[in-house]
Amino acid sequence: MSVTVLHPGLLTSIQDLGRYGSQKFGVIVSGAMDSYSLRLANLLVGNEEDEGALEITLFGTTLRFEEDHLIAITGGDFLATIDGEPAPTWRPIFVRQGSVLQFKSAVNGCRAYVAFAGGFAVPEIMGSKSTYLRAALGGFQGRAIQKGDRLKCGELSELNRLFIQRLEKREANFTWSLNYNALINLQQAQTLRIIRGTEFDRFDKNSQRTLFNEPYTLTTQADRMGYRFEGPPLSLAEQFELLSEGVTYGTIQVPSSGQPIILMADRQTTGGYPKIGQVITADLPCLAQLQPTAKIRFKEVSLEEAENELLKNERIIEKIKIGIRYNGYAG
Repeated sequence: MSVTVLHPGLLTSIQDLGRYGSQKFGVIVSGAMDSYSLRLANLLVGNEEDEGALEITLFGTTLRFEEDHLIAITGGDFLATIDGEPAPTWRPIFVRQGSVLQFKSAVNGCRAYVAFAGGFAVPEIMGSKSTYLRAALGGFQGRAIQKGDRLKCGELSELNRLFIQRLEKREANFTWSLNYNALINLQQAQTLRIIRGTEFDRFDKNSQRTLFNEPYTLTTQADRMGYRFEGPPLSLAEQFELLSEGVTYGTIQVPSSGQPIILMADRQTTGGYPKIGQVITADLPCLAQLQPTAKIRFKEVSLEEAENELLKNERIIEKIKIGIRYNGYAG
């Protein structure tokens, strides 16, 4: 089974949950910017949560289906259509051969995800199908998809086939959909929860207060590597030399300009700027869905609170997983 790319959109690539275990060799993690949306899209079609799917950024991707397919669309609202009719989201969709799926401009959110039953038949590089764009590694030929590309899907699992059989029998889409609101916020004015970074105490008292009391605006300098924000500048109490240290998704660095940069999925493996904070894991999907000009505030939480929020979200996903399988079997 395959799909043909009629229009690539702004930036569309194959991503899974990332390439772990290779940062010591200088190979970044990559993976989906919004891991919750990717995981749920895969679950909706009967895939494993970490299977590769399409990550679509802001607008424009158009695909033609060369065979019948079971897919799911999650993440931001891009006013997607199938043959000109609104496409259901956050539920399994059975798409007929010859149909055209088109994504318009994002209304809410910044990234949409399309999972295909069976995933994509692309090689795993260092244990992942994710596209590392700057190194031309993984995904489809190591790059973003282009017009004319033909993406082949992998072998169907028993669960994939069961979902397809249910949909073919009904000759319609499932009538239920997921309530994602407890996991992902698509609004463009948000409060991101953070814990203090390793250099938080090296910033002056005014900057420490500013971080938690003033809004910041996402600039157009925002991509899979990092988000640059604009707002009241943050200053060190005194200058010091900092050796490069390991960084991760959500690390908030402050360069000499005083304007914070939040590292994203394609971040470098180490960084030499002072780290004033760290966005908690549970809020990273919300961060990933911000568009340029979005406004945020930071709220401090404890490490224990951050861990509890992550555990709470994982319990929600586990319940969703059980519900999807029940509805898939029951039709």
